[in-house]
Amino acid sequence: MSQQPTIVIVGASTDRSKYGNKAVRAYKDLGYRVIPVNPAGGEIEGIPARADLSSVDKEPDRVALYVPPGVGVRLMEAIAKLSPKELWVNPGAESEELLDKAKSLGLEPIQACAIVDVGKNPAHYSV
Repeated sequence: MSQQPTIVIVGASTDRSKYGNKAVRAYKDLGYRVIPVNPAGGEIEGIPARADLSSVDKEPDRVALYVPPGVGVRLMEAIAKLSPKELWVNPGAESEELLDKAKSLGLEPIQACAIVDVGKNPAHYSV
């Protein structure tokens, strides 16, 4: 039996209009083990959120960024330590500095919408 895939959503949000929330719902619907990361902690869509990346499992299948580029750059070393199979840099989270930093740490960032990639339409997850 195959193991449930894991996605770490950096910038997960309790605001259902934000993509960081839509991603939590989309991946949850698909049966992924979702690990929301938000500095406020708490719970997002019924899932306990991690306040930082230090308590996240190693080697998730995916890490998806839903944070401003400057925040992503600051988190890149912690993300690299997780050794994700894929790093998804969603629209609005990218910058040359972020992409360069990811590559310098051995990651191969994918610039695309992680929700669309798995066959879901973000509009389906409107509030």
